[in-house]
Amino acid sequence: MSRPGELSEAAGAGPQERLQRYGPGPLSERELLALVIGSQGASALADRVLDLSGGQLRRLAQVDPGRLVGIRGIGRASASRIVAGIELGRRVGSARAVHGKPVTGPGDVHEIFAPTLADLAHEEFHILLLNSQNAPICQRQVTRGILDASLIHPREVFRDAIVLRAAALILVHNHPSGNPEPSPEDLRVTRQLGAAGEQIGIPVLDHIIVAGGAFESLAGRSMMGAGAGPGVAERALGGYDPLRLATRAKRSSH
Repeated sequence: MSRPGELSEAAGAGPQERLQRYGPGPLSERELLALVIGSQGASALADRVLDLSGGQLRRLAQVDPGRLVGIRGIGRASASRIVAGIELGRRVGSARAVHGKPVTGPGDVHEIFAPTLADLAHEEFHILLLNSQNAPICQRQVTRGILDASLIHPREVFRDAIVLRAAALILVHNHPSGNPEPSPEDLRVTRQLGAAGEQIGIPVLDHIIVAGGAFESLAGRSMMGAGAGPGVAERALGGYDPLRLATRAKRSSH
């Protein structure tokens, strides 16, 4: 344990030395970003990167890599390190939420996927595979870009579910606009995959739309369509209740 005053004694030390001595907690976001950039003059470059995002890390997570390369002194290698660091943070947050507990409702799904999807500037479509106890087996990204039923083949969605002997799955995608209201195309994709799941014997329990800190459950609004897995009462009996929303994740107003 550090002696009292030891941190202040090392105030003049560089961020790398302070991280090695005390861990990352005492370091500012500017210092952490400078360590990720890693090149000469990294502190000044970190300031420029943070200026691009208005000093907000959530906005930095939405910045396109091409804009990072446009910053004077940030080349492709530094931009790649920044993007990779942000993605690792997303995956760590998501991995913490995935393991060790059954998925009981849409709030649990949002907790798993918010670190990955909440701040993206583009759409991604994922699936969450569940075992017979509704515990996650794994998650998979299926597509990147605007959700389009014509581009999503059930074979791509259910292939891993069959191989890994999943008992059910949940569809998840994000709305970068921050509005979780489902679009007509969202509903088409849901119904198409729900019907495929019924034929295969792997029900689609829900489709969750992540929009920043807000989310929407299509099953909770009875928008899954005919044949898209069991009804609300049957899901609840199976341990997944689409009406069980997390109180801390409110829907945003339209």
